[in-house]
Amino acid sequence: MKDKVQKTIEKIKPMLEADGGSVELVNVDEKSGIVKVRLTGACGCCPHSTMTLKNVVERMIREEVPEVKEVVVG
Repeated sequence: MKDKVQKTIEKIKPMLEADGGSVELVNVDEKSGIVKVRLTGACGCCPHSTMTLKNVVERMIREEVPEVKEVVVG
């Protein structure tokens, strides 16, 4: 599952990098289905980072890896 999540994050990165930000994988808990990520660059301090996390990062990861239940900042 971790490899699938990492591959999806690599697809997301170019979109965030276009706005000066990025995302890094911190942890994947396969039992709970919770993925922890770190938003970096402009995304780390952006007031819209919560929307980016839920509407872009979480949505795309859950589409690609259905076992994921939630994506959180960690």
